[in-house]
Amino acid sequence: MIRLKEAIIVEGKYDKICLSSFIDALIIETGGFRIFKDKEKRALIRHLAEKNGLIIMTDSDSAGFVIRNHIKNIVGNQNITNVYIPEILGKEKRKATPSKEGLLGVEGLEEEIIIEALKKFNVTGEKTPEKTNPVTKSDLFSLSLSGNANSNEKRQKIYKKLGIPSYLSVNAFLDIINSTMTKEEFIKLAKDGLA
Repeated sequence: MIRLKEAIIVEGKYDKICLSSFIDALIIETGGFRIFKDKEKRALIRHLAEKNGLIIMTDSDSAGFVIRNHIKNIVGNQNITNVYIPEILGKEKRKATPSKEGLLGVEGLEEEIIIEALKKFNVTGEKTPEKTNPVTKSDLFSLSLSGNANSNEKRQKIYKKLGIPSYLSVNAFLDIINSTMTKEEFIKLAKDGLA
């Protein structure tokens, strides 16, 4: 498992599923071109770029480059590592036909090819130690941010304060929290935000 401090930006859920099998990092999907209209996700991406940096890994087709350039316009070139995957002809297993340009996307590549692409752009994963005291679902429960009648309302206050999307699941919320702050920082933020 490769552990990365930076968040990885990919186009879709299947890209995220593919990378999650061998990369331990916060992986954010753009929803393809939905990123152009999703103000909350753009704000989240800006926040993640400032906090820990971003790795952009979109498909090698023209749509992937449009999305990549849009993300670079959102956050600027600071704290971004562009990882380009090779252009390999083929089709993903789950699809009946190849993409318009006939190229495999991130989801269709073998783990070794993706790891080689990461190495090529100096993403090694060696700089991030394992998080020893992450925020857990039990912490959220003890702060009344899950498992209670008004937990969602309380989480929404925290989402708003952090400038992250309001539609996040509890698991996605934990991923973002554990990638951007310590447990102590989160507990203080939660208590201050709910006062």
